Amino acid sequence: MVLLSSGPAAAQEDDDVIIGVDSTNLQFSPSDVTIKEGQAVRFFWSGELLAHNAVALDGIFDSGEPSRDVDYRFVFELGTNGTYDFVCEPHEQLGMVGTITVLPGEEVLPDAEPPNTQASASDDERFRLTFFGLELIILSFIAFLVYQIGKARERGTPLFVKGESDE
Repeated sequence: MVLLSSGPAAAQEDDDVIIGVDSTNLQFSPSDVTIKEGQAVRFFWSGELLAHNAVALDGIFDSGEPSRDVDYRFVFELGTNGTYDFVCEPHEQLGMVGTITVLPGEEVLPDAEPPNTQASASDDERFRLTFFGLELIILSFIAFLVYQIGKARERGTPLFVKGESDE
């Protein structure tokens, strides 16, 4: 059984907190997690000997009927901060319970302007101009050397003069 929550944050799965099961000890693993609003909790287990589910006591989420294979994702949207106790219905009396603590998230204002990237663009442009100027100086120096070597060859002047030895 595969159940997924929907909404704008449903596509962001990189920071999901995954909760599995420890069938040997009949526990959620981990059983206590802390997340921020906007994050998701993913209940995931596969091929378990016993069927499990995850149901919030206040009804905010329910992974469905107990199953040996579960992949259920629930996003805690803005405004859902608080503490949520959840259970595995068939094994609640055996202590298969857990807690999700949801901390307040950062509210993004829709009218907020993006940060000003103009300063970094002008810094980059200034670097390119400085680098280009340095290239011109180096190329001019190389051209001067090539010109001088060419003139020396025309005159038959040796390019490098060996020093007198004291022998």
